[in-house]
Amino acid sequence: MGKIPLSLRRAAIQSPSSLFGPTIPSALQEQTPSQITYWQKQKNSPKQKPVTRNESTTKTNAPAIIIDSPNLSDAKSVFNSFISSTKNTPSEPSFYNSILQSFCSVSSLQDSIFFLNHMVKKHPPFCPNRFTYHILLKQSCSSPDEESLSSVHNVLNLMTNSGFQPNQVSTDVAVRALCDCGREEHAIELVKELSSKNSHPDTYTYNFLVRHLIKKRSINTVNCFIKDMRDFGIQPDLVTYTIMIDNVCNTKNLREAMRLLGVLSEEGYKPDCYVYNTIMKGYCMLSQGGDVLSVYQKMLDEGIEPDHYTYNTLIFGLAKSGRVKDAKKFLRVMTEKGHSPDAVTYTSLMNGMCREGDALGALALLEEMERKGCSPNSCTYNTLLLGLCKARLLDKGIELYQVMKKGDIKLETGSYGTFLRALCRKGRVAEAYEVYDYAVESKSLQDIAAYSTLESTLKWLQKAREQGLVV
Repeated sequence: MGKIPLSLRRAAIQSPSSLFGPTIPSALQEQTPSQITYWQKQKNSPKQKPVTRNESTTKTNAPAIIIDSPNLSDAKSVFNSFISSTKNTPSEPSFYNSILQSFCSVSSLQDSIFFLNHMVKKHPPFCPNRFTYHILLKQSCSSPDEESLSSVHNVLNLMTNSGFQPNQVSTDVAVRALCDCGREEHAIELVKELSSKNSHPDTYTYNFLVRHLIKKRSINTVNCFIKDMRDFGIQPDLVTYTIMIDNVCNTKNLREAMRLLGVLSEEGYKPDCYVYNTIMKGYCMLSQGGDVLSVYQKMLDEGIEPDHYTYNTLIFGLAKSGRVKDAKKFLRVMTEKGHSPDAVTYTSLMNGMCREGDALGALALLEEMERKGCSPNSCTYNTLLLGLCKARLLDKGIELYQVMKKGDIKLETGSYGTFLRALCRKGRVAEAYEVYDYAVESKSLQDIAAYSTLESTLKWLQKAREQGLVV
């Protein structure tokens, strides 16, 4: 990636907006992604449920049998043919379960049960196990048009009569299948029913259902479910509240997020850094820099050590809400605490400075950033190009564009449109066409989008000339 040219460096030196006095020795680490939505990378999502082996892992030499006809007679014929023509039939239940699963994917539940009975009758060595019935259970839950749990109850009764009481795995299979086809209310009903029979969901299933409900249903539905499950002795944990806080923050319901934060503490859980970062991110989306700062202070009061993403979120929120001086202060604090500013940190601050009209100060920050060993990314350059054009510093914008072009850096929609208009305003239409060519060649934008922007800019130029606004 190309360095900024000497003329741009001179402009940066002339700017009064230097963030640090003496250079702070700091070996800045590797650069971050080109997107400013850095919090997506720092999401330490709750650990996934460990995978357990459902079946014997013993391999068989028998070829896999795929049944693609929904007709029960066809399925029976295929199975009969296999049994009669194979001398050493496989002994593992997993082989026969795969045959049943193949037929279940194309047949009705009733025919699947009939086929299972036929398999057992035709080949007595095959003894269905718990996972055999889980295949039927999943099928019974996978029909989105069912108005009741009657088919699910039928399979559960079949399991019980065959000596397999529903367990936590059974609950998990059913809940996930019901949620996958949009039957969340039935999932809640089934969990309560099984819990009343001492077959409680484990924490993974419980939190899966909470995560699904909070995306598909109202927060009141989730709160009611959590309240009802308490009656069965099942309590929400830190992961549960983290899921809820993350979702309400994404929907900009920060009041509920703060309420949940209070509940979390009342129930004896100590919110971690991720929870606070999530709430800070939510206030950033609303450009409420003061509230971002309040959450940061609460975090410190609770004895939680801010991490790299905390400072990136804080600087982004303060800069976005117009509190650039405070953002600069926390850039210093971040460095003092041993966290190296990255491209996201600098770009967030540059964005705030450009919004205040201090494009030259942002340019000075670019030089400081490179001097400290931190490479700008695509977002950094586009932010600066946009800021320079809006500040009517077109010559500096053109020089920066040349650096971008040399480094094969793509133009973003906003900076591309603003740059075209700035060029046309100065009567440099030929250069605007050249920028259009680069946008298309570099695949910065789709051809039609790039051309539409150019066309609308030229129409604006013609109208402006007619009104005497542009020479």
